[in-house]
Amino acid sequence: MPDPLGRGRGQTGRSSAATRWTLVVLMALPAQALAAPSFPTRLTAAWSGPFGGVPPFGQVAVDEFIPAFEAAMSDQLAAVDRIAADPAPATFENTIAAYERACRPLDRAMAVYDVACNNLSDPSVQAVERELAPKLAAFHDRIVQHRGFFERLAAVHESAAAANLSAEERRAAWHLFTQLVLAGARLGSDAQAELAGVNQELASLHTSFAQNVLAEEATAAVFLEAEDDLAGLPAALRESAAEAAAARGRPGAWAISNTRSTVEPFLTFSDRRDHRERVWRMFVGRGDRGNAHDTQAIVTRILALRSQRARILGFPTHAHWRLEDSMAKSPPRALELMEAVWKPAVARVREEVADMQAIADAEHAGITIAPWDYRRYAEKVRKARYDLDESEITPYLQLDRLRDGMFFVAEQLFGLTFVPVADELVPVFHPDVRVWEVRGRDGRPVGLWYFDPFARPGKKSGAWMSDYRPQERLDGPVLPIVSNNCNFVKPPAGEPALVSWDDATTLFHEFGHALHGLCSDVRLPSLAGTRVPRDYVELPSQLLEHWLSTPEVLSRFAVHCRTGEPIPADLVTRIRHAETFNSGFRTVEFLASAIVDMRLHLAGEEPIDPERFERQTLDTLGMPAEIVMRHRIPHFSHIFADDGYSAGYYSYLWADTLTADAWEAFTEAGGPWDEGVADRLRRHVLSAGNTVDPAEGYRLFRGRDATIDALMRKRGFAPATD
Repeated sequence: MPDPLGRGRGQTGRSSAATRWTLVVLMALPAQALAAPSFPTRLTAAWSGPFGGVPPFGQVAVDEFIPAFEAAMSDQLAAVDRIAADPAPATFENTIAAYERACRPLDRAMAVYDVACNNLSDPSVQAVERELAPKLAAFHDRIVQHRGFFERLAAVHESAAAANLSAEERRAAWHLFTQLVLAGARLGSDAQAELAGVNQELASLHTSFAQNVLAEEATAAVFLEAEDDLAGLPAALRESAAEAAAARGRPGAWAISNTRSTVEPFLTFSDRRDHRERVWRMFVGRGDRGNAHDTQAIVTRILALRSQRARILGFPTHAHWRLEDSMAKSPPRALELMEAVWKPAVARVREEVADMQAIADAEHAGITIAPWDYRRYAEKVRKARYDLDESEITPYLQLDRLRDGMFFVAEQLFGLTFVPVADELVPVFHPDVRVWEVRGRDGRPVGLWYFDPFARPGKKSGAWMSDYRPQERLDGPVLPIVSNNCNFVKPPAGEPALVSWDDATTLFHEFGHALHGLCSDVRLPSLAGTRVPRDYVELPSQLLEHWLSTPEVLSRFAVHCRTGEPIPADLVTRIRHAETFNSGFRTVEFLASAIVDMRLHLAGEEPIDPERFERQTLDTLGMPAEIVMRHRIPHFSHIFADDGYSAGYYSYLWADTLTADAWEAFTEAGGPWDEGVADRLRRHVLSAGNTVDPAEGYRLFRGRDATIDALMRKRGFAPATD
């Protein structure tokens, strides 16, 4: 996952935060092992096994993390000392390339540690997180504040042209230099000491926030006791709710868990308005209950510390600091885009609510549409307008078949094929995880793809892509290892895993991130794959969503779970006709979160009461009463579980402006499968990583800059006007 301070921690997601800020920044400082590591542990040693080595999942005990990390950090700092003390003039090879190599052991440890934190969290892992977070922040600051290392790095950067470096080497020198400057490398010693204290406290707070939200999601549930409580729910949801209740010690009842993949289907199908309200309030109230897991005080302190850090670094606000190395470049440009879309989106919501209210009135429901009614009545409108509802589509959306559909898209567009890897060849961290070898057109290995699809206790909510090992060629070819992680509801034994249309879209989205990592073709790991600016990284993922609804994918891979019959052509047609349906809701719930995020981080040193700030900001915006933010402040993990998307949640809209324009490149050229456009996409976007400026890379792909017009067409809004 890219970060303004570096290449990132190798994670990016559609609806989940990535990881703690200090760890994100830590991994900004490239990768690979010392020739003779002084700490040969299972966490830091070169990986063994096929495919150039694979992560030792399931082979590392939790109590190994802290000693291994401490040894790895010590060894990496010693390597930096040696680079700084080298009497030879600074060159790319003896400074930047040497640093890339020096970071490899810690990168390997981090890949295993991230899985423990994000996929297998329990009290023992969480205790390690709390101890390691400030230590990693302090380690990062020691690298940033190493005068000798920075002086040599600056010398390489400043002499890049005269030294006849390649374009990629110049980009790498500029990138690392810029990230260290943004992290405080040029500050005086007093300012650096103050900054280090801020970073360490933030690291601990980010960890506390993430653990509090995880606890809220893991412990809260709405229990249903009678058959009447299940009115309207499809069989698969009933069965999973029964299993969830039994797992919580309530056999014979049904439990609606506090996760999006369970809550949203319940709100869509349940006929019981009283229960919809209970479930909705549980979900939107995460982190805001005044209990031991409340996050309000944590948020206030995080915001104050971020403001302090921005001041130390010479920026007006945290938002200005975060956007310094982004496509948007400045908060006003990001806000300009969001505000241009906000008004037509709100206008569309008013139309959607009017349509829903008309149905409620016709049914003599005696209600005014409320937030817990929106999804239910939107389904009724869709049924009335397009003769289409979610329950008609879901039986055709089998997870395994959709996965094969993604493989089909990857092969048709980029010549990639996915071959299952035998279970005994590659260790995994959970029985649900499977692994595929990815091969190119010539049949040679391209990388590995891990898939972890189901929700479980200790797993963070949402969906994300992880980058266990980036592609590189610094010392010879290194295959990338990536994963997609989701939180779909696991079906009862012997039953197919069925997902909603939104979940299917999420699946394709995250696979787009995986393809970004797998198609990478660069020399240096610090510039590989998804290590690009935050507001560019979502382009490949959001673009791949478009292939889900193509007739070629649906006709082949949307097969009824009971009859085996392919999805009817007329149903595919109705799905495509309804593509912009409910676009007002989707846009407003996202934009509300994005605008609140940006304004939170433009508030400067003004003390923030999260509840009051959220309410006042939404009132000022004219937020429709029938919708709530997609991520309310108390559980907004994207921006408070780390610095990942802080002042950067707008990135999804910025990237979707590019996405809509990129999709039109395909439609203008003859369709989704045009070989020429696909080749340009791979060469200039997916393969290039961060070796070129993203704006230039997009122009090489498209032939021009993107405009907002395609975005407005995609969402079914009126074209943008001056």
